[in-house]
Amino acid sequence: MDQDMVVLARVKLLSANRRVVRGAEGLWIYRLLTQVEPEVYGSKLAYVLVEASTSPLVRELPERRLALLDEAVTVAKALGTANPYRAKMLARALAARQRELEGRTAK
Repeated sequence: MDQDMVVLARVKLLSANRRVVRGAEGLWIYRLLTQVEPEVYGSKLAYVLVEASTSPLVRELPERRLALLDEAVTVAKALGTANPYRAKMLARALAARQRELEGRTAK
């Protein structure tokens, strides 16, 4: 892991002055920091992944939406059972994934 990238991600996170950094920047930050501290940043990564799946940028890309949701489920499942956000994030990611799959069969 490139420590300079980790420091840069932490600086961007701190300078954002928000609870959750969204969008492409948030995905980059949380994907990187989850590799370093999964219990600290994993729930935020799952949150941002689910949010990204509803972005207009992937509206016409069903496989990309599903990939984002699959990643969110994987990240949420990887959180320790003692993590206070695990159940909430896993339920949110699974529900979003289910809606995505149901939306495909309805068409």
